[in-house]
Amino acid sequence: MGSKKIKWLIYTVLVGLIPIFSRLIVWIVTKEGSVDLLSPSDFVAFGLVLHISNINEIEHFSGVEREWKTLQNGISITFIAFYSVLFAITLIDEAIVDTQAITICTIVLSVVSFLISYSVYDRISKVPSPTSGDVI
Repeated sequence: MGSKKIKWLIYTVLVGLIPIFSRLIVWIVTKEGSVDLLSPSDFVAFGLVLHISNINEIEHFSGVEREWKTLQNGISITFIAFYSVLFAITLIDEAIVDTQAITICTIVLSVVSFLISYSVYDRISKVPSPTSGDVI
């Protein structure tokens, strides 16, 4: 695994998972029923971190085709829009919204986002660096 992927795993994935891990710790140390184990907003944050990272990395990397960069940025922007809608829905009263359905949607979407982000960093890590000729 290249250093680019390791940095992505540590700086992006682990940082993006902080809200989920924090909620898990709080859930463990609080009385039963006081804190939900899963929250859609935590998965929204994770997905947003992944896609914002994708956009940033793609924009600052010149070793890939322009069409691929445009496609990946478009995908990330689309996912950011979905996450924005899902986050707005989480702010609505639980009496109106099916919280379980939103939680499942955000979990599935964040898994898809993880796979997309992995594919972006996998491709970028295989492109030789323009200055050194080594694989990043």
